[in-house]
Amino acid sequence: MAFALRKRGPSTFERAADGSMTLIEHVRELRNRLFRASLGIVVGFGLGIWLAGPVLHLLQQPYCDLPKARLANGTCNFVQLGPADLFLLQLKVALWVGLIVAAPIWLYQLWAFIAPGLHRHERRYAYVFTALAAPLFAAGAVLAYFVTSKGLEFLLNVSGGGDITTTLDITRYISFITNLILLFGVAFEFPLLVLMLNFVGIASAKRLLSWWRVAIFVFFAFSAVVTPTPDPFGMTALALCLSALYFAAVGVAFINDKRRGRGKEVYAGIDDDEVSPLEFDADPVVAGQRVDAAEPIGVPEPIAKPTPIERRYDDMT
Repeated sequence: MAFALRKRGPSTFERAADGSMTLIEHVRELRNRLFRASLGIVVGFGLGIWLAGPVLHLLQQPYCDLPKARLANGTCNFVQLGPADLFLLQLKVALWVGLIVAAPIWLYQLWAFIAPGLHRHERRYAYVFTALAAPLFAAGAVLAYFVTSKGLEFLLNVSGGGDITTTLDITRYISFITNLILLFGVAFEFPLLVLMLNFVGIASAKRLLSWWRVAIFVFFAFSAVVTPTPDPFGMTALALCLSALYFAAVGVAFINDKRRGRGKEVYAGIDDDEVSPLEFDADPVVAGQRVDAAEPIGVPEPIAKPTPIERRYDDMT
């Protein structure tokens, strides 16, 4: 007995890619994906409330590890200026942890809504950039955590006296740490922008390499402005890391240009305002072969009169 197989229709991704979905269907899909992303963030927020204490303890370590930050009994104390400051701070940290934990969920929902509008090679580039973005952000966060301890040690050595006890507000201190981590993490995404300019064909590797002086100056100026501590250690560390990442991105751009065969064009070595060279041929112009005259066309034969239709076919046709 034969069973008829039910033919599956095109998926939502295929319908969104070929443009057969209506505007209302797109809005409905956006609503569903926002709901799933919000649900994942709520679950991550619940997990973040459980991890808020250990995360707060980890963020306090750069300050508590300093000798001048400890009291006579060996404890490291912070103060809160309001009765609900610590509670609100724990909720804020829990939200940050929830966003990080639920990042695979809400990033997938965002990608599933955007991906149908991209070409295949654009989706491939997005996979590569997303795979590189997370390690780069994590490296920037680790550097910020290391810079914070050195910067606080510098500030305490400069401003702290023998008869002065320093006690920090827990809310302002955690905001200082998180803002520094976010700033360093975003700054470490700059090489992805350089690679994007090269992959889309806007800037070649040679042109990117010719901008290295300007890039290093911009890195040091940017580090001096955004680093919240006035010590030179944090500014120098961030600028050197950004410079190293820039040259690494230029190296990847050279590999990409070599793979695509860029720089081998006919006019690659000619400036925009330079006249292209002309070749002057000294060969004489010789006369061509003689063309014979065409023979006259004969008079066409008369066309026979068509036979009536009843005489052109027999009884069978």
